[in-house]
Amino acid sequence: MTRERLISLDVFRGLTILLMTIVNNPGDWGNVFPPLLHAEWHGCTPTDLVFPFFIFIMGVAVPLAMPDKIYDGTTFNKILVRSLRMLCLGIFFNFFGKIQLFGLEGIPLLVGRLAITIAVGYALMGSFSSKVKNILAFSILIIYLFLAYSGIEAYHDVRLPGVLQRIAIVYFVVSLLHLKTTQKTQIITGVVLLLGYWAIMTLIPVPGIGAANLKKGTNLASWLDSVFLEGHMYRGTVTWDPEGILSTIPSILNGIIGLLIGQILLRDIGKTKKAQTMAIIGVVLIICGLAWNTIFPINKSLWTSSYVLYTTGLATTFLAILYYVIDIANFKKGFKPFLIWGVNPMIVFFTSQIIPQALVMIEFQNPHNPTEKINLLNYLYSFGIAPFFSNPMTASLAGALVYVAIWTFILWIFYKKKLIFKV
Repeated sequence: MTRERLISLDVFRGLTILLMTIVNNPGDWGNVFPPLLHAEWHGCTPTDLVFPFFIFIMGVAVPLAMPDKIYDGTTFNKILVRSLRMLCLGIFFNFFGKIQLFGLEGIPLLVGRLAITIAVGYALMGSFSSKVKNILAFSILIIYLFLAYSGIEAYHDVRLPGVLQRIAIVYFVVSLLHLKTTQKTQIITGVVLLLGYWAIMTLIPVPGIGAANLKKGTNLASWLDSVFLEGHMYRGTVTWDPEGILSTIPSILNGIIGLLIGQILLRDIGKTKKAQTMAIIGVVLIICGLAWNTIFPINKSLWTSSYVLYTTGLATTFLAILYYVIDIANFKKGFKPFLIWGVNPMIVFFTSQIIPQALVMIEFQNPHNPTEKINLLNYLYSFGIAPFFSNPMTASLAGALVYVAIWTFILWIFYKKKLIFKV
């Protein structure tokens, strides 16, 4: 069976990573429109859809990339290495701001960090033989773990979990499920994960705390992170991590549901029937998620089972609409910018995490206030964007959109030159 390239899926991926870029790069974190922030705890904003949409899209892409379901040592190695490369890229984001080199400071240190970034990026996204990819991925992971647990002061609180790390784990599991199990087994696995996570979070007492609960910092997922990720969680000070250990389990179902939708797209049932099937599944998942929300609240940080159903329902419905408009009605006008983003997500994901950290390291005397220093990122925003807007939230959004515009130009060049960066 030949691989099928879905323009609608690329567009969906592009829309998702574009939204990610906007919410991750406001001009001023103190002035952000509420929909562009995560829900404080229970609830779901548009920003809370980005991560589960990524995992769902990845799940859909798995059967499209491996339609023949051929499993052998070579295939397993490719899946393992790709997972490790994503894992290592994700962890590097957390190391970048902590790298120390021979006592260097300021610009010299920044140059050193960027040189290491280029080396790591090339090692994890470059095209090598399977053996070399293996050696590089495992070696980099070992170096990370050594630095994190070596007792070296600079790295004693470096964060280990993260977005790309979770995507890597889900990709590994979902890929093996696709190749080694039937659709029935995949559905049963998903149901067990959903119900099992609900039972674990609502029935098992929390050691040292008491009864099971879903409160911030005192739930079972939080306790587990504090035991196994102490000192290596988000910002190094909290007692839980939004991409922690236990909450990774239900996120696998986002990938499984994507996998099941991808299998529908491979069926020989006609495109209109595929779109209708996806739309019905999407609506049913949304309703189930909202119903479960009444007893197991939708919560991104805990990645509750209701959150899984609700977000995958929205993702499935949205993909059905895009599939109908783009791949059935053949209406592609206006989607090209999102397609450009969608075919090259990894380079944006990796580099856009590094650039803001690099700009913050470039400090100089504030020309408008000689008594203080200002970093380049704040300077560009404060004097190049903010003065043109009376509403600080609008100015902050404008800062994010300028960053998006710059990336759109870069990705357009890559697209024209057929440069696609993959792990």
